[in-house]
Amino acid sequence: MVTSLVELALAQEDGNPPTTLVAGSAPGESGLAIRFVRFSGGLHLSGTVQRHFICFQLAQACFDCRIGGQRLRHEPPAGSLAICPAGIDCAADARGSVDAVLIAVDPRQLALAAAEDSALEAQLIERLDGCDPELLSLANALVSESRSNYPNGPLFWNELASTFINGLVARHTSRPQLQIRGALGEQVLARLRDYIVSNIAEPIQVAELAKIAGRSPFHFSRVFSRSVGVSPHRYIVHLRLQRALELARTGEAGLAEIAVRTGFADQSHLWRWVRRVHGVSLSQLVPLDDAAEVGEQAG
Repeated sequence: MVTSLVELALAQEDGNPPTTLVAGSAPGESGLAIRFVRFSGGLHLSGTVQRHFICFQLAQACFDCRIGGQRLRHEPPAGSLAICPAGIDCAADARGSVDAVLIAVDPRQLALAAAEDSALEAQLIERLDGCDPELLSLANALVSESRSNYPNGPLFWNELASTFINGLVARHTSRPQLQIRGALGEQVLARLRDYIVSNIAEPIQVAELAKIAGRSPFHFSRVFSRSVGVSPHRYIVHLRLQRALELARTGEAGLAEIAVRTGFADQSHLWRWVRRVHGVSLSQLVPLDDAAEVGEQAG
């Protein structure tokens, strides 16, 4: 069986797929999906992942593991994690029954989180064994939310996912020793961000951003997407949404004014992007006093 979650072949001792206890990925563009599975009698997984793959094993067992060219035979304590970056082949076998939380992370979302943390070009580190209680706690919270059909709402789930990805960036990535030739560079990204934020209410052309970066528009778009994880246009939308949600949550302005002040064509345009990125309507993100107004305007 190849799971749609992690692009891996998964099997238990009898050759059948493990039992899926919980699976989830809330609406929106969190870039993270989870699957809580139970392997009866033994565990086998193998494949080449297209997304970053993080595995927490929740029962102590003897494992034979491989990620790329690294191999390890060990008996890690319950709660240990393994990390396989996208594009790398991995395999694991274990004797005995094992519960595991499998997490897939979109590489673009991790790149964007790294860029926001001034860690451009950060690379996820291969780990055959490790311990990260904070990430384990977040993984358990994501499982709990998914099991109960998101009782705290999709936005809460997506915020947990974002915190998980930020934890990966902070504690499980490395920086290139030398700047990659042709890469964007943190100082350039800072200048671009400052320009976008200063002109957030105005139309912003990629050609102008390319000029700031000292590159042709075509070359700039390719380098930017590789370094930041999203296109220049999506990064502009990302910053517009950040500012729009700040204004909505503080109640500083109505929807029409927020749309104008953050560069969206109108409040319907803003509404659609909030729904697409966060998986919820804007009425779930604004102060309660504004909820009725938001519902009326959306209709």
